[in-house]
Amino acid sequence: QVQLVESGGGLVQPGGSLRLSCAASGSIFSINIMGWYRQAPEKQRELVATISSVGSRNYGDFVKGRFTISRDNDKNTVYLQMSDLKPEDTAVYYCKLMQPNSDSWGQGTQVTVSS
Repeated sequence: QVQLVESGGGLVQPGGSLRLSCAASGSIFSINIMGWYRQAPEKQRELVATISSVGSRNYGDFVKGRFTISRDNDKNTVYLQMSDLKPEDTAVYYCKLMQPNSDSWGQGTQVTVSS
């Protein structure tokens, strides 16, 4: 049905930057919402950012201007540009596609911020 392929995670120093990508394939509607969520060990999964197919954005409160979500509708790809990364940003970052009756999650990509 739908496949979400995430990339861009890894190990980065505090203050560094990463860009995550998530490419969706399969039965994708033109109108949808794509987003990023994250989950640290023993913590609840939390919203990072979402973006609709018309460009409406929503960010989690912790972002404080450090992260930017964007998308390429032609490629069904969503990006998360992360700057000034902090150790508390360490988590598995999950891509999500929200469509009528077809919400999908990626497998997640690990982001580790450590010196």
